[in-house]
Amino acid sequence: MPKNYYQEHSKFWKAFHPILVANDPNCTSPEQSEKANSIRFDPNNAVERPDFISMPQADIEMMKLMHNSFVNTLIDRPLHPYYVPGTRGLVSTAGGPFLPILTISLRMLRHYGSKLPMEVFLASEEEYEPYICEQVFAELNAKCLILNRILRQVPGPIDIKQYQYKPFAMLFSSFEEMLFLDADAFPLHDPKTLFSSEPFRSFKMVTWPDFWASSASPLYYKIASQPIPSTTVRASTESGELLISKKTHQKTLMLSTYYNFYGPSHYYPLFSQGAAGEGDKETFIAAATAVDEPFYQVSEPLRAIGHRAADGGMDGSAMVQYDPVEDYRLTKKGIFRVANPSAARSPKPFFIHANFPKFNPATIFEKHATDPVRDPQGNYIHTIDEFEEDVVKRFWTEIKWVACELEDKFESWKDKKGICDGVKRYWDDVFEKKG
Repeated sequence: MPKNYYQEHSKFWKAFHPILVANDPNCTSPEQSEKANSIRFDPNNAVERPDFISMPQADIEMMKLMHNSFVNTLIDRPLHPYYVPGTRGLVSTAGGPFLPILTISLRMLRHYGSKLPMEVFLASEEEYEPYICEQVFAELNAKCLILNRILRQVPGPIDIKQYQYKPFAMLFSSFEEMLFLDADAFPLHDPKTLFSSEPFRSFKMVTWPDFWASSASPLYYKIASQPIPSTTVRASTESGELLISKKTHQKTLMLSTYYNFYGPSHYYPLFSQGAAGEGDKETFIAAATAVDEPFYQVSEPLRAIGHRAADGGMDGSAMVQYDPVEDYRLTKKGIFRVANPSAARSPKPFFIHANFPKFNPATIFEKHATDPVRDPQGNYIHTIDEFEEDVVKRFWTEIKWVACELEDKFESWKDKKGICDGVKRYWDDVFEKKG
């Protein structure tokens, strides 16, 4: 990390924050009559775009005015977020109960060969855990950074939480090119290759799909002065993984920050209307489109993985995202497996996003809506039946290491007992009995 890291980002933030504030939507929050259904994306079958948001015409015009003003300011008075030229790295957000989860993901990342440095963004000094940051993460080539040290450089409180942290982490990363990963996501291959290959070489922004069709309100497109796209154009976004260049996509990052800054009050409902995963996920492609910066969304549909439920269905506890390089080779030839799965072989799996529930060793054996570790009779089972066993076993190897080596190290585990023993019991039952 550069010595002047906080100083340089604070300088940018002091210039950027007034532009965010000056372009406040300046109207009441949109009203939503009901939640949009989460409908599976199907490029062969257009669904009617949900329309459950209502706003007075004057509020629509005000939001449109402020949106245009913000975008025009980015064009007329170009600001340049700080980064170190020529650098590449990984970025994540964590803190509290997400630190153990990120530690597992980091160890998986290193196991699969990545040597890229990681910047881990914590919300505040209260989330900084010296032993984890200075010992555990340092050995894994990861550095803890504190967002509040930058955000508090402007007057008044900055009220951001949860999903809003992601664009700020990317905005305040020191890398020119970065792969953002949620704390519970990890690659199965060295992601270094993605930076030097197509589609990133041409597009400089790569995203991955969610299961669902877009549920953005028609009013968003009116506010952003954009045509309303068909729901068959692309799936909504699963933003647990995002590849982007700060050099080429500064306006995208700044506009997505604007969308997230005013996300809970205005833009999140406009982008999702209450459908699955409402939050930051739709802000990145929307921003790139609005400022006319290129992007490539992987076409290959993600896959839920887990184990068979009692009713014969799937209890999904993780998602697989696929190799953008192999995906692009197909789409460049006009082959879209999302529309015709038999048209070609699938690209190789590249990321696992183990998100439901979170694989925190201290809580994974508690009762969850989806139980990834037990069958209906309460017996321990394989978390994931239908994925490569060596990946699943490696995942639990790292869960066991974190649970047993760091049992008394995480602040969020201070009042927890038997974390290591719980994981060992599961390990012995599921992996040792098989030999």
